Amino acid sequence: MSPDDERNDGLFGGSGETRTRLPEGEGGGQDVYGGARRSGRSSRSSSRSLVTVVGVVVLLIAAIAFANRGGESSSEGGEGKKAGADPTAASGVEPVDGKASGIPSGFAHSEQGAQSAASNYAVALVSADILKPARRGEIVRQLFVADKVNELEAQFNKTYSKDFLDKVGLDENGNSAPGETYVSRTVPVGAKTTAYADSSATVQVWCTGAFGTAGQNTTNPVANDWFTMTLKLQWADGDWKVERYSSKDGPSPVNGDNKVSTADEIAKAVQEYGGFTYAR
Repeated sequence: MSPDDERNDGLFGGSGETRTRLPEGEGGGQDVYGGARRSGRSSRSSSRSLVTVVGVVVLLIAAIAFANRGGESSSEGGEGKKAGADPTAASGVEPVDGKASGIPSGFAHSEQGAQSAASNYAVALVSADILKPARRGEIVRQLFVADKVNELEAQFNKTYSKDFLDKVGLDENGNSAPGETYVSRTVPVGAKTTAYADSSATVQVWCTGAFGTAGQNTTNPVANDWFTMTLKLQWADGDWKVERYSSKDGPSPVNGDNKVSTADEIAKAVQEYGGFTYAR
């Protein structure tokens, strides 16, 4: 993996992010979610808006890059099998039967288990909970190898500082303002193993999701994004753990001509629809 291929390289790469857009400075008191139907054949202004939505600006990327030091090697060292594309069909094997700190755990010591672990870890790493100090330490301790936990927890705390939370519209506890709902919901679309050995694996997870703030006066409305996370895993303490990870944009399909929902509809959906445990 080269720096040119990834957004960021480093100890844990570029995707500890909640993928939010920068304020557009438009809309005033209007409901930025309401009414209009997006079209691929629009005016120059609409085209600029569409490009802005498609090109989701990841605020955490800069923060993660600042927090990281060192480089990610392009070599996978002593790993065994160099895997090609995996079958697109699901294996039908149950991933886990338990959770720790609200995150699926106890994955199988196999290639399928590594893919299932990586998919579920991608959801946790790009979640609203990672911005909450009360949850962040639990997530880091659950996902990462033991010898990286203290260093990473300190880096995450520095990255997700009060100043950063202010910029994305959250208070010091990672909560949105009254009447608003902060959304960072990631959905793995597929996974593949690029290298596998008995004690290590490298897995790429293709993801989409909804990211932003649902609220009447928000400058950061919820938008869709597509990205691929690469997770280097180690088998440790009876489970797959993350050694480091990174993220890059895409592959991204053409946006559909979908009717934009209101802020209330988005907030209600986030509250009513729970997430999944993902399996390869």
